[in-house]
Amino acid sequence: MKSSKEKSFFCSWSGGKDSCLALYYAVQNGYTPKCLLTMLTENGERTRSHGIPISVLKQQAEALGIPLTVCSTSWNNYEATFLSAICDLKERGIELGVFGDIDLDAHRQWCEKVCSVASIQPCHPLWKKGRRDLLNEFIRLNFKATIIAVKKSVLDREFLGKTFNSDVINEIENTGIDASGEDGEYHTVVTDGPIFSYTVNLVLGKPVLHNGYWLLDIS
Repeated sequence: MKSSKEKSFFCSWSGGKDSCLALYYAVQNGYTPKCLLTMLTENGERTRSHGIPISVLKQQAEALGIPLTVCSTSWNNYEATFLSAICDLKERGIELGVFGDIDLDAHRQWCEKVCSVASIQPCHPLWKKGRRDLLNEFIRLNFKATIIAVKKSVLDREFLGKTFNSDVINEIENTGIDASGEDGEYHTVVTDGPIFSYTVNLVLGKPVLHNGYWLLDIS
């Protein structure tokens, strides 16, 4: 029997569907979430990866009932900042790190590398599960998500603001790309689901083009 200390974890939290589903699986497996860990841009206003405003992150964390830890960083200092954060979490008694990677080896190897330095055990609940199976599971569980970023070179900005459902998955696949978005074709923000105590209501603004992505301004 594992102790409560060994079962506590932080979730590497992007605010999107994959990190949310990984969090859900970890909870279902009996682990206890102690922290959502998110890297922000240098000014601390938005997530480093998806461009989600910190105000939305705070609402997600409140609806999930899990404390939020954020760190501001550049891409150049990302690894050092992340490592420092998880070393602090280790000192607080957190033994596991949960990540939402599905099947990209380079991503998993990076997680294992930084966790090894911090003596944190990495956990990948989605690893090697079928990409489409995970999408179907996300919808079957009644999670709700909105597409808030699309890569300009592969998806039209008309997808911005769409609710992530079976019809939208089919639309994405009809463009010729993998609907999982594992290679960064698009990003989502999750607003409801079986582990949320209430729905996070989004205000959708105008799209802006930034670093090759159409980003939907949300609040």
